[in-house]
Amino acid sequence: MNDYMLFAIAMIPVLWLIVSLGVLKMPAHKTCSFTVILTLAIAIICWRMKFIDGITATVEGMAIALWPILLVIVAALFTYNLAVETKTMDVIKKMLSSITTDKRIQVLILAWGFGGFLEAVAGYGTAVAIPASILASLGFNPLFAAVICLLANTVPTAFGALGIPVTTLATVTGLEVVHLSYVTSIQLAGFIVLIPFLLVILTEKSIKALKGVVGITLVSGITFAIPQIFIAKYLGADLPALVASICSMACTILMAKAMNKEKVEAKEDKIGLKEGVLAWLPYILLCGLILIASPLVPSINSLLAKASSNIHIYTGDATSTTAFSWINTPGMMILIATFIAGLIQKLKFTYMLDVLKRTIIQLKTSFITIMSIVAISKIMSHSGMTSSISFGLCAITGSFYPLIAPLLGAIGTFVTGSDTSANILFGALQTEAAKSLSIDPYWIAAANTAGATAGKMISLQSIAIATSATGLIGSEGKILSTTVKYCLGYVIILGLIVYFGGGVLTLF
Repeated sequence: MNDYMLFAIAMIPVLWLIVSLGVLKMPAHKTCSFTVILTLAIAIICWRMKFIDGITATVEGMAIALWPILLVIVAALFTYNLAVETKTMDVIKKMLSSITTDKRIQVLILAWGFGGFLEAVAGYGTAVAIPASILASLGFNPLFAAVICLLANTVPTAFGALGIPVTTLATVTGLEVVHLSYVTSIQLAGFIVLIPFLLVILTEKSIKALKGVVGITLVSGITFAIPQIFIAKYLGADLPALVASICSMACTILMAKAMNKEKVEAKEDKIGLKEGVLAWLPYILLCGLILIASPLVPSINSLLAKASSNIHIYTGDATSTTAFSWINTPGMMILIATFIAGLIQKLKFTYMLDVLKRTIIQLKTSFITIMSIVAISKIMSHSGMTSSISFGLCAITGSFYPLIAPLLGAIGTFVTGSDTSANILFGALQTEAAKSLSIDPYWIAAANTAGATAGKMISLQSIAIATSATGLIGSEGKILSTTVKYCLGYVIILGLIVYFGGGVLTLF
């Protein structure tokens, strides 16, 4: 078979995922598990992959999915579920929703700042569900609340769940994670500043909505963008969105308090310092643990690095090993912080274990979906299918390939609902294309992550979460038709940035 035919055949699993999830609306865990079998069969028949190599590639993918990807998702959702059950999440909601009566500023604090924070520490829909439900409870139109939170939950997803999308991208592409994080943060910086302005304008459906809040809107964006770039450049993927969202939220709240001339809540309803600290304790401890375990403290970082293993799983390459860090990984840090915080909050250890068990059960279909997606990626990569797709796209687009690089990322998130999964599906393909065109692979790989953030606003999974949180089940089509135009604009602008801005890093 010639290269163009191989390109067409290699696209079958990807197109099937788009059609089965986006058009046929099949359950993700069912279609993804079927796609593993389909991909394996194609790899064996058309790329002459040995059966044992195909099986071990599948096992390698599933192992990577379990640790660290699914570990982070379980740990993050466990922390959220525990906060909901113990009512500390109600305290957090109350603290955030009682700062100002100005709807434009409420959107900046809740959808942008708090939503960004939730995406940074948890992801998995919490950044849409919680802010949207709070906004609806504050009197916002439920449809608006759903749409505005979907638009806000874009750029933070690149470093969501403690940076798992970028760390996963680094894993599947073999790129160095700190530099990849920095490049990604540069591509997203402009959008981080602009999106808060879009949110404010949409709040009152007019550009006149900016009157009186230009300053606080600009601060809300800049105090997110600058810390994210700085942390990404020097610390890597774990903390950029977390630190940036906290900085943005804190600065926005301080300005809102300075602007607010009236009492927003009765004295007896105010949250005390102790109650507030206890509610935020898991996240405070998490920040501390990650900083202590990071390269900022070399002695502890090197000690924890010893608790790791390199396991040979894939049989097709005798030198191929899969690295597992057993302690110094975001998922473990979240679990440790949450259990310590729970004990300080005087929760029984057995009670916390029960919540963790129920969280795992809650995510059972997600286990199948994500393990299948990573397995598909590994089969395609090891067999040569990814290289064939890369060749085809490069041959079709030539030197214009950077224009469509973000589009692939957006399609990946639309299909899978996850920036992480989009990186798994297309990360290796993007770097292969970059190398064949003699383009910086970091720049193109970052474009996949950046493009995937655009796809988040049209992700059927995110839209379903938004409709559930706001009582709009059945309005998915209406929301999608609203967000898709913003997604297209986002991808087009990003494509131009990627195409023309390859040399921008030399300025920093």
